[in-house]
Amino acid sequence: MRWPRLLRRPKPWAGLGPEALVQRGVAAHERGAFMEAFEIWRRAAERGSAEAAFRIGQLYWQSQGVARSFPDAVAWYERAAEAGHAEAQLLLGRILLDGAAAGLGGNSPEAWRQSVESKGEERAAIAKVIFPRGLSVEKQPERGFGWIAKAASAGNPEAQALLGDLYRHGRGCEMDKAAARQWYEKAAQQNLAAGEFGLGDVFYQGLGIPKNPQIAADWYRKAAAKGHVRAQVALAFLHLNGEGVAQDRPEAARLFGEAARHEDVTALYNIALMHLAGDGLPRSVDKAETALRKAGRRGHLPSILMLGEFYSKGMAIEPDLREAAYWYLQAAERGDVQAQFFTGRFYATGQGVAPSVREAAKWFLRAAENGHPTAAYNVAIFYLKGTGIPQDIGAAIKWFESAANAGIPAAQVQLGQLYSSGQGVDRDHGLAEQWLEKAAGGGDPEARVAYALFLLQSGASAEAIARAKDLLGQAAETGHAAAAFQLGNLHAGRFGGAPDWPEAARCYARAADAGLTDAMLALGHLHLDPGSGMADPKAASAWFAKAAQAGQPLAQFQLGVMYCTGTGVDQDLEKGVAWYEAAAKQGHLLGQFNLAVMLSKGQGCERDPERAFEWFVQAAEQGMAAAQLSVGDALYTGSGVAQDLEAAKGWYEKAAGQGNEAARQRLLMLAQADGKATHCAD
Repeated sequence: MRWPRLLRRPKPWAGLGPEALVQRGVAAHERGAFMEAFEIWRRAAERGSAEAAFRIGQLYWQSQGVARSFPDAVAWYERAAEAGHAEAQLLLGRILLDGAAAGLGGNSPEAWRQSVESKGEERAAIAKVIFPRGLSVEKQPERGFGWIAKAASAGNPEAQALLGDLYRHGRGCEMDKAAARQWYEKAAQQNLAAGEFGLGDVFYQGLGIPKNPQIAADWYRKAAAKGHVRAQVALAFLHLNGEGVAQDRPEAARLFGEAARHEDVTALYNIALMHLAGDGLPRSVDKAETALRKAGRRGHLPSILMLGEFYSKGMAIEPDLREAAYWYLQAAERGDVQAQFFTGRFYATGQGVAPSVREAAKWFLRAAENGHPTAAYNVAIFYLKGTGIPQDIGAAIKWFESAANAGIPAAQVQLGQLYSSGQGVDRDHGLAEQWLEKAAGGGDPEARVAYALFLLQSGASAEAIARAKDLLGQAAETGHAAAAFQLGNLHAGRFGGAPDWPEAARCYARAADAGLTDAMLALGHLHLDPGSGMADPKAASAWFAKAAQAGQPLAQFQLGVMYCTGTGVDQDLEKGVAWYEAAAKQGHLLGQFNLAVMLSKGQGCERDPERAFEWFVQAAEQGMAAAQLSVGDALYTGSGVAQDLEAAKGWYEKAAGQGNEAARQRLLMLAQADGKATHCAD
């Protein structure tokens, strides 16, 4: 038995001509029947309709009724373009200028293709069947230019304005300013704002013709009236600066405002500046901040940098370092070198962000690689100390040299000191002096002090000593306390030669008055020394007190001694103990020992054998033989601690090893006691 053949119902549009088919497809597309529109337009395209081919290209481009495929879209656009479709020619030209690549989102065709192709040759073959043309369109500027030129020649005003841009910038063609002007004029004759704006630029910048701001303003004004945002911005600048038009800041503000309504970042930035200055607009920090943030969120680098400065310096508002750090980080990630340096500094100091030496090192390194001299110095320090990055003396030298060659005195000093000490490099006295002399020659006080000390510590001649004295004097004249202090040491004979105590005292006083505790300490010792000819115990105690109150442990200890002995002050054992303790807590060896002695005897304080033992131990662990003996005695007698003869013996051995006779006697005594005990047992 034969079954009757099923009859296919003919499509209702099967007998329509190309133009009618296009309109039928448009109707289907408007009601959202994209697949039906595709089928109708394909039939029309097969019958030679360029419009249908163009519309199919749009379906592929917009992923309507078909999977998005840029190559397929281009193929259909090209089919329409070859048939003379001007809009297809323009779109095809735009695409070929820059190329097109499918995104890599999770559900994108490109992501699917890559996933399939990664699973073997068989699946890769399937992907090629589904996407025979691939998913990307290569950039072909010359071909793009050619299609745009065809659309322009066909009278498409947008293509004409775009062709003017291409000739102006030499994109896809040789630069031709005269041709650019001609095509802008053709577009402007059709009242296209982009053409009018292009002519404004031609006359403002003098592209192939004499510069004429007045004519430029006329063209910008025509384009601006049609809502062309860039023309509004350009005309605003002319009014702002009085070029080609009367200076009119309120009008500039109005035009910037028009452009800002379209989120133009340049307009937003300038509105912010005008609000901050109260220039052409009412002064308003809030409105300025709002405009900057809008532009900043759109990636406008000048606005981002301004926000960083706005929040870091507190421009008319309280500083907000968290906001400042955030915006500088945005600028740093966009490659701004100064912002990269600032971001490194934020992470290094923990201001506005959680402190992170690793992040600080990363951003300092990035800024250094982009040529920031101070960042190069900072990253060199990080490499030198192994802070945030692995220690690497070679890398430190490299970045010190980069900063030094850029004129950073501190880097030149570091190089001089590294070559002088031979740290990480071969010791080179000549190279060390070369860098230090170069640093000092720039006038930096720190560099002058460093070079002077190098000369003084190198067994220098009288000429070198004189040079060092001159360098220290120059630095001291700028108020540099360390220079005055070292000059005092020089006059005190610390680097050889006969001392000049009055001059040393004057230099020390200059440094001490500037707050340098080492200078206060030096003055205390100078006035305590009968050999200086300036002995004055009261003056000595006053200087020691200033240094001690500033936290100088040596001065704290010395003041403790003076209160305990009544030298230069009224004797006061309680104050003496207090100053010994202050020094002891900072690790001062004699301070720890003397405090322990006072506590063990109850002098100037309540007797406290347990605390005394603790301080004796700290001094003993620093290697002080007398303290080791005292710890041994406490363990032997059980004073302030449980008796432990074996431990006592160990401490006695340490003290005896340093030549302490009393400890040696204690060991003999212990040995004799052990001998008697053994004899009794026998």
